[in-house]
Amino acid sequence: MPHDHSHHHHGRSGRNLAIAFFLNLAFTILEAIGGLLTNSVAILSDALHDLGDSFSLGFAWYLDRKSKQKPTAQYTFGYRRFSLLGALVNSLVLIAGSVYIIYEAVGRILQPQHSNAQGMLLFALFGVAVNGYAAWKLSSGKTMNERVASWHLLEDVLGWVAVLIVAVVLLFTDVHYLDPALSLAITLYILYNVVRRLKETLHLFLQGVPEGIVVRDIEQELLAVPNVGSLHHTHLWSLEGEHHVFTAHVVLKDISTFGQILEAKRRIKDILKGYSFSHFTIETELDEEDCELVE
Repeated sequence: MPHDHSHHHHGRSGRNLAIAFFLNLAFTILEAIGGLLTNSVAILSDALHDLGDSFSLGFAWYLDRKSKQKPTAQYTFGYRRFSLLGALVNSLVLIAGSVYIIYEAVGRILQPQHSNAQGMLLFALFGVAVNGYAAWKLSSGKTMNERVASWHLLEDVLGWVAVLIVAVVLLFTDVHYLDPALSLAITLYILYNVVRRLKETLHLFLQGVPEGIVVRDIEQELLAVPNVGSLHHTHLWSLEGEHHVFTAHVVLKDISTFGQILEAKRRIKDILKGYSFSHFTIETELDEEDCELVE
């Protein structure tokens, strides 16, 4: 049953975020030391990035736990939307970090400095392993929160692969601008993805229709139900990218018995169940009634 699956998944998302958070935090500290020892801007910029990631992951983990809490009188939908807040803060931290790295890297390209290639190589191997494991743990995540967090980590993996390549090249030839040029290329790639993700998050925040569902299609299906005359106030939005909410006013026509109303409602609900909404509300009205809400 899908319900049990989602319940099982939720415990996992929190655990995955926690593992990623603690791995990341420990690694950030190591990395800052390593960046200073090897004089590598790619490693130092990655340390800053990882610090941002640790904050974001910690925040995501906290919000993930918060979002599992039961609905209250204040938050009748529960705390699921809080995970969107996590995704939003995450994206902003990433953008700020990226701007800083670009500034640093450009400075190093203009004024080259020598880096310790052997140290960089060791760190890069370790970095790929730690971040790769954490990203893999979160990559199957369904919530926006987990997806943004896994982007953070994937970006770190790519960063380390790049540092690895540069370190190998530097072992054989001392090209100073390679280190910053590389950190620049990766940061721009990541920035592009974060901005896309940020747009998605804002779309959900502003109660846009979730991806992959066309309101018009649902309306057409409902209108095909016998005795359904028209629809108004059709609203579809998502709590956090995974759990969707649907509401509509349905006007019934040619109703002569109470049984027809029940049958129409049953058919409407069957259609909506097919869309696996986590919540839907249908207001049925008879065509003789005047809905005060019709514009």
